[in-house]
Amino acid sequence: MSVVVGYLPHDRGRAALRAAVEETHFRGGPLVVVNTTRADRLVDPSFAQDEELVELHDLLETSGVDYELRQFTSSEPAASDLMGVAREVGAELIVIAVRHRTAVGKLLLGSTAQTVLLEATCPVLAVKG
Repeated sequence: MSVVVGYLPHDRGRAALRAAVEETHFRGGPLVVVNTTRADRLVDPSFAQDEELVELHDLLETSGVDYELRQFTSSEPAASDLMGVAREVGAELIVIAVRHRTAVGKLLLGSTAQTVLLEATCPVLAVKG
C-alpha cells in the first residue's frame, strides 16, 4: 500500500518528506509525493520550482524507495488534491507538514492540515518541521 505525502519546498515540507520515506521503508509500499497549487495563483512559494525540484529528485533517488512525483495545478484546494490522490492510489497513510497558526489565521486563510486531518479516509501523520 502507498504512502502519500504533501510536499512543500521548505523545512516543514522536507521534514514531512523524511517522515514519509521512513514510513514507506517500514510499510514496504511506494511513495507518492504531491506538490500542487491553485490554477489561479501566479506565484506560490509552496509550488516547487527548478532547483527545488532537482533537490527533491535527488533526495528521493537516494532514499531507496519507489516513488512517484505528482506536481500539478488545480482549481481545488490543496487538501482536496492530496486526499484525491490518496483515494486514487489506495493510500495506507497520508503525511503532512503542520505549522502553528492563530485561530484568526485559520479562519481567514483556512487550514490544509486541518481539513486533511478531519476529512481523510486513512490515517494521517502530521509532522512539525
